[in-house]
Amino acid sequence: MSDGTARSTLPATPASAAAARPSVIQLVFREKGALYAAYMPVFSDGGLFVPTTREYRLGEDIYLLLSLPDDPQRYPVAGKVGWITPANASGGRTQGVGVRFPTDEKTRLLKLKIEEILGTSISSAKPTQTI
Repeated sequence: MSDGTARSTLPATPASAAAARPSVIQLVFREKGALYAAYMPVFSDGGLFVPTTREYRLGEDIYLLLSLPDDPQRYPVAGKVGWITPANASGGRTQGVGVRFPTDEKTRLLKLKIEEILGTSISSAKPTQTI
């Protein structure tokens, strides 16, 4: 996408399989601005907002395959839904879910990497997709 927004793709899975295993979402950030808009420092272990029209419940497992700007590596994250922005949310917010990162060393290092990419913009007053 040339507009710099994050892109997510959801593979089609039968309803019976969806209940048995977590969703797998590929989340690609091409620009720092899109990463800033999606990053959720409100979660102590970090997290990301994922635009989706699929219905999720708080605590539901989601598996992210994350790509960061200017980084060829893909990072797997086994997270949980910790935030829900419903359809037609106030302020024109995008429908989707906040995925809370797990508490483990690998993801802690990913959180630090994201915060390093964002640098001083992490404390900006510029609005994000969540709060």
